[in-house]
Amino acid sequence: MAPIPPGTRFLASFNRDQWYRAFTFALTFLLYTSFHLSRKPISIVKSELHKNCSHVMRVPTESSSSQQPVLHPELDCSWKPFNRNNYKQLLGAMDYSFLCAYAIGMYLSGIIGERLPIRLYLTVGMLTSGLFTCLFGLGYVYDIHCLGFYIFVQVANGLVQTTGWPSVVTCIGNWFGKGRRGLIMGLWNSHTSVGNILGSLIAGYYVSSNWGLSFIVPGVIIAAMGVICFLFLIELGIDMEKKLFSNSWDTELLLGQESIGVCVPVQQVVVVKSEAEPSAISFMGALRIPGVVEFSLCLLFAKLVSYTFLFWLPLYITKAAHLDAKKAGDLSTLFDVGGIVGGILAGVISDKLGKRATTCAVMLLLAAPTLYGFSMMSQFGLGPTIGMLLVCGGLVNGPYALITTAVSAGLGTHKSLKGNARALSTVTAIIDGTGSIGAAVGPLLAGLLSSQGWDQVLYMLMTADFLALLVILGISCTVLLRVQRGHFE
Repeated sequence: MAPIPPGTRFLASFNRDQWYRAFTFALTFLLYTSFHLSRKPISIVKSELHKNCSHVMRVPTESSSSQQPVLHPELDCSWKPFNRNNYKQLLGAMDYSFLCAYAIGMYLSGIIGERLPIRLYLTVGMLTSGLFTCLFGLGYVYDIHCLGFYIFVQVANGLVQTTGWPSVVTCIGNWFGKGRRGLIMGLWNSHTSVGNILGSLIAGYYVSSNWGLSFIVPGVIIAAMGVICFLFLIELGIDMEKKLFSNSWDTELLLGQESIGVCVPVQQVVVVKSEAEPSAISFMGALRIPGVVEFSLCLLFAKLVSYTFLFWLPLYITKAAHLDAKKAGDLSTLFDVGGIVGGILAGVISDKLGKRATTCAVMLLLAAPTLYGFSMMSQFGLGPTIGMLLVCGGLVNGPYALITTAVSAGLGTHKSLKGNARALSTVTAIIDGTGSIGAAVGPLLAGLLSSQGWDQVLYMLMTADFLALLVILGISCTVLLRVQRGHFE
């Protein structure tokens, strides 16, 4: 048999490598889409858990012949215990339970995840998340009215959902390189908005007839995706001996030039193992990486704004625009559509300019007046409302998407780590965990402040946006003094 020409061997290897990248990109996209798909139903179902029940009847009292308006028990359409006057605080407590558990668990998840096989870790997390999401819906099926039950399910689900983000970012980060990281991560991170949109549509389809299915169907979907993860996820890095590929577009892996291995052009890649595999980075070691603390604080405020919209926007639209739950849920998906465009645009601009912090700062600055526009939603027609939702979604989610993906991947492969691929999961978990503290506080404050009027919630969001802007401006001023230009700026 004639020998295969070197160029043909290279082409075959090139196509195989690119196929693996494309497959990993698509699979991790779908996996994390299912995570957000399962988180969204609670925001749609809120307006069904507490309705404006205006049906009253008059019954005579014993002491007087006069008649008093009394709410007919059979016509009380709210779901106990959310039929009380403090229903906003109770709904806010459910959000806080999930997000607080998520924030705490995220710090541990990255440390645990980098010490276990990613495929197994992610699979277990998705299966258990599907279980707890379905349990919430079963509260409707079995007529459960105990607040403690729903709080427990939210806490448990928040903890197991922390397995997702560090795992998928590590997978995608180790497959794609720095050249067009902003664009690639911007496209990939649209799974957040796609999941929110699909979750809204699925929950909205069932919310009026059987809100339990608004949770059960997404729960089954994420569990099914967990099985697919177990069967098909391709890991790179620890499980594949940190192979490095050569001579391909944008294929410089996030392992640094000092990684252990020799890339032989045209020929197969020869991997030289070190005597000792790099150990997992410690929590304090990750905090000492330049930029981790600063971007974590910025994400805290940015995610506060984003997640307040995620959990409260449909209910706000219901009250402000006087729409039913399904129509409000459908309209809120425009915010997520804007988020897709904003995330991609932020990635492209940051790649072109080479300044990720500056890109975030500009978008945060422009977001403030758009947030103020929400206070006048009831005065808008349908057209201006749609435009405002699209623009605000892009400006709010753009910085959030950029920090949680391209910036996190850049910091997780900082030159000070000397090619230690194990650090990426921990750094990602620290940044997103700190951001999740804001995500927990935002919806909780929204539940408390909304009782004083929705304007108070919007002022809180604008304040958080301004604080995120201050932190990011501080990063822009100090980055040139701390690290080599181009690492995360």
